[in-house]
Amino acid sequence: MRTEAIFRALSDPTRMRILRLLGSMELAVGEVAQVLGQSQPRVSRHIGILCDASLAERRREGSWIFLRARGDAPMAAGILELLREAERTDEGFAALCGADRRKLSEIRSAREQQAEQYFADHAHDWDELRRLHSSDDEVESALRSALGDGPLGRLLDIGTGTGRMAELFAKKADNIVALDKSLAMLRVARAKLQHLPADRVELMQGDFASLPFPEDSFDTVMFHQVLHFANDPSLVLAEAARVTREGGRIAIVDFAAHHREELRERHAHARLGFTDDHMAGLLAEAGYQPDQPASLEDGELAVKIWVARRIAAQARKVL
Repeated sequence: MRTEAIFRALSDPTRMRILRLLGSMELAVGEVAQVLGQSQPRVSRHIGILCDASLAERRREGSWIFLRARGDAPMAAGILELLREAERTDEGFAALCGADRRKLSEIRSAREQQAEQYFADHAHDWDELRRLHSSDDEVESALRSALGDGPLGRLLDIGTGTGRMAELFAKKADNIVALDKSLAMLRVARAKLQHLPADRVELMQGDFASLPFPEDSFDTVMFHQVLHFANDPSLVLAEAARVTREGGRIAIVDFAAHHREELRERHAHARLGFTDDHMAGLLAEAGYQPDQPASLEDGELAVKIWVARRIAAQARKVL
């Protein structure tokens, strides 16, 4: 019986802690093991029980497995709310959950520092690194085609890097905010974009997980070879949706799903590309209606272009 499986899954405090973590973010199995201080095989057994009870689901990406809570399955949303209430009212459980989140924050901070160091080390040859994986000219042409000939309005270029996308679309946008977390990258972008009018382009430091803008600030939001650096793309896209006006668009250029594991260590990639189904689900969850993606397969790694439109809250309820 499924009900019996659910209550068996919740009978172990470790599994309750795992599910509480997964209720707030998608995590890799290795991250969960590090947070709990347990071996990966042991954690995998706990995860298997949660998945068998339809409380969590797994998704393989290369040699990594990512986990998320299943709020869509019968009873699952209620269980997640029950655990939230348990943390509010049970001091012992709250202490364990708080310690777990602090440990996870430490792990992720270390990974972010590694990525930031990589950006700083490669700030001046970033365009060259991109060309190792795909043809810039063809990708840019395909991106222009995907966005069409109309105006882009106010454009947010997230993870602007050297500022190439801001430069490419400057004439089609009313104004552009070029945002990057790396000060080294912003220095490069500032040099590249200095020929553009100062009132048309603004460079800003910021994190794609916490955008420093109010809701409904932009007509177009762009991620060019950026989303694969996100530990949790769903959170990043939810934040992008927050600042996208109703009817506005998002454009994502990134790798198709691949198995080049060396990119994790050599280039700080958190994700090995995305399948069309995975991306469509992420966009729909964030409140976008995806168009048909474009694909370019002339480089070592295939490049995909996903464009989607921000739909009204009423339409999202229907979907």
